[in-house]
Amino acid sequence: MAKCELTGKIPQSGNNVSHAKNRNKRKFKPNLQKISFWSSKLNKKISITAATSAIRDVDKVGSFDVYLIKANNSYLSNKLQKVQKEIISNS
Repeated sequence: MAKCELTGKIPQSGNNVSHAKNRNKRKFKPNLQKISFWSSKLNKKISITAATSAIRDVDKVGSFDVYLIKANNSYLSNKLQKVQKEIISNS
């Protein structure tokens, strides 16, 4: 299943509704992109699959390290939870 590693966004289901009110099932998929972020505290690149909205959030906060420190663990993937612990321990 496609999932954002930063926010935990997954596809949602819903209906296409025509003018005549006919309903057809459909999926609303998050806009996922493969991207590499540079961690200045760990001095390495971290490649993840993230939604474009999450990428904008990282840019807004300023850096990937700061975003991960402030992020809620329940939304992060297991890989990023380990990276978060490394960043916090190196701080």
